[in-house]
Amino acid sequence: MKEVKIYDTTLRDGSQGEGISFSVNDKINIARKLDYIGVRYIEGGWPGSNPKDMEFFKQARKIKFKHSELVAFGSTRRAKTNPAQDENLKGFFKAGVKTVAIFGKTWDMHVADVFKVPLQENLEMIKDTVEYLKSKKLNVFYDAEHFFDGYKNNKEYALETLRAAVKSGCDAIVLCDTNGGMITSELGVISRAIVSEFGGPIPIGIHTHNDSGMAVANSIAAVESGCSIVQGTINGYGERCGNADLCVIIPNLQIKAGYKCLPDSRLKELTETSHYISEVSNMKQQDNQPFVGRSAFAHKGGVHVNAVMKNPETYEHVKPETVGNHRRMLVSELSGKTSIILKAKEMELDLSKNDPGTKKILKLVQNLENQGYYYEAADASFELLMKKVLKKYTPFFILEGFKVSMEKREDNTLISEATIKVRVNRKEEHTAAEGDGPVNALDNALRKALNKFYPTLSEMHLSDFKVRVLEEKAGTAARVRVLIQSQDEKTSWGTVGVSENIIEASWQALVDSVEYKLLKDKVK
Repeated sequence: MKEVKIYDTTLRDGSQGEGISFSVNDKINIARKLDYIGVRYIEGGWPGSNPKDMEFFKQARKIKFKHSELVAFGSTRRAKTNPAQDENLKGFFKAGVKTVAIFGKTWDMHVADVFKVPLQENLEMIKDTVEYLKSKKLNVFYDAEHFFDGYKNNKEYALETLRAAVKSGCDAIVLCDTNGGMITSELGVISRAIVSEFGGPIPIGIHTHNDSGMAVANSIAAVESGCSIVQGTINGYGERCGNADLCVIIPNLQIKAGYKCLPDSRLKELTETSHYISEVSNMKQQDNQPFVGRSAFAHKGGVHVNAVMKNPETYEHVKPETVGNHRRMLVSELSGKTSIILKAKEMELDLSKNDPGTKKILKLVQNLENQGYYYEAADASFELLMKKVLKKYTPFFILEGFKVSMEKREDNTLISEATIKVRVNRKEEHTAAEGDGPVNALDNALRKALNKFYPTLSEMHLSDFKVRVLEEKAGTAARVRVLIQSQDEKTSWGTVGVSENIIEASWQALVDSVEYKLLKDKVK
């Protein structure tokens, strides 16, 4: 099995993505996670450009990585500057790494318009930098920035830049599609030509961006053309449209193409790693992300669900567990009886296709979703619905009434208050609470009223609140759907409510959230 070395640039390229800002601690935690799954190289940042990256390398020196090697990033020496006096290059030695990656210009347009130096001077900058770093016993990756555009514009000059790096002793060449504009077939032809001329003792790598939506395909095409190093980021984070997504590249190469990227025992950690880095990055995980997304193995159509239960290969290209994901059967108006039966089984309820309850639940779901309910993101509400239909549910409290008020004062201060009256086991509780808004006040009042009866409610909190207008043309009279995500120390769950009144829709979702918490805790 051929090996492809994975070179992760999440800590540098990924941090350039809009909305992402890593702290030093974030970068340390991500580096630990990447090392755990067996990534070969971790590019930690550009120590010569900012104090944060330098501090990262300082702290990272204390870590004993088991699988990964840290790499520091930088550029070739500045024009008319001796490498030994270049502050950018001095940063490499302060970082304390054994391997560095330097980028140089390979596109003659960039040399003239950005560096503003003669073409020969640019070649000398590459040569001098590589020679200097090698004289200091460092391993040197040469990142040929804008290589493919340079090759198409001035093939011979682009090749000369690579020759300058190779003759000076670089340890690897990385071909960069920096603008992300290459078509896969063309990139493959050029990559094969480079591997043919420079490959062998010098490993060739690939670095692609996703501006044409082809970063993953281009990376795989480069590997099939002979490249043995792949640069990319977790979840494809990066500037503009992002970098090549390693969470898609790795399983495609390892499961389908027969290349070794990660240890076999670590491939199943890919989904968890993707989600972890999404959280640290404060970026919403894309549900439809291949392999690791929440919806990657989610089946909704009744025909699909039925087929998957008979043979998963009918609608799944790989086994979910190979990448640490899992199969999900969604319940909606498009679902058939099979989805209902499978959901019932998860809840330890015995249903069959011929059971009257199955048909009743399916019809009810179809009617409710027609009204705007949405059970794909509200498993808790669906479980409560099923148990109510099957008469396997007893309410934990009875609402006698609530009132919500909001006051805006002269100084623009907003005060929301909710009063509520509930009955639990024939005992009445009447209380009030304030909140940041009317829904928060209502949530606080409800749990305040119930806490003395059900103390475990203090363990839960609302983690997300979404409102969607269902009939935009109806204006302020439109129905709204409220989705609430709740969690405690062990799990999280979703609930839904629909009404023309946003407070009523929120109440429905709040009640389901509280009752599901008590149900799963098996409170009597």
